[in-house]
Amino acid sequence: MPPTPYLVTPGDSIASAAELLDRFNREFDTPTPGPPVIERRLTEHLADGSMFAVVIGEPACGVAVVSLRPNVWHDGPLALLDELYVEPEQRNRGLGTQLLTAVRAQCRSRHIEQIEINVDVDGTDARRFYERHGFSALDPETGEHALWYHGAVD
Repeated sequence: MPPTPYLVTPGDSIASAAELLDRFNREFDTPTPGPPVIERRLTEHLADGSMFAVVIGEPACGVAVVSLRPNVWHDGPLALLDELYVEPEQRNRGLGTQLLTAVRAQCRSRHIEQIEINVDVDGTDARRFYERHGFSALDPETGEHALWYHGAVD
C-alpha cells in the first residue's frame, strides 16, 4: 500500500521536511542554509500560519511546502507552491502526485482558490509533471505566456 501524505507538525516531521529541502537544493547545486536553519524558519512560518507543508513516507521521502499570502483578487489567500521534492530513488511511483493532491486538499480546506508554481525554464520534468496535473504557463484568459521575475531589494 502506498504511503499517505500528512501535514507537517512540530516534532519529527519538521526535521524530516528540513532534511528533504536541504537535499533538494544540494541535488540541483543550489545554495542551502542547512537543515537547522531551514527547520527554524519552517517552524516559524508554520506557527504564524503563513505556510504549510506536507510530507510523505516513513521515513519521509518527499515534501511539499506552500506559502500563503493575501491578495486582492480572491477572498482567501493565494498559495505559492514553493517546493515539491521526492528523493530520486522514490520518483516515478506516484508520490509527487500524492503530495500535489494533498496540497490541493489543504488549499480547498483553507478556501484558497489559486495555486501558483515557479518552474525553471530548463525544468522539463517539473513542467511536464505540473502540466499533466492541469497547471499551465499560459494565462487562461489571454493565452499569453506567464513569466516570473525576481530581484534583490537594494
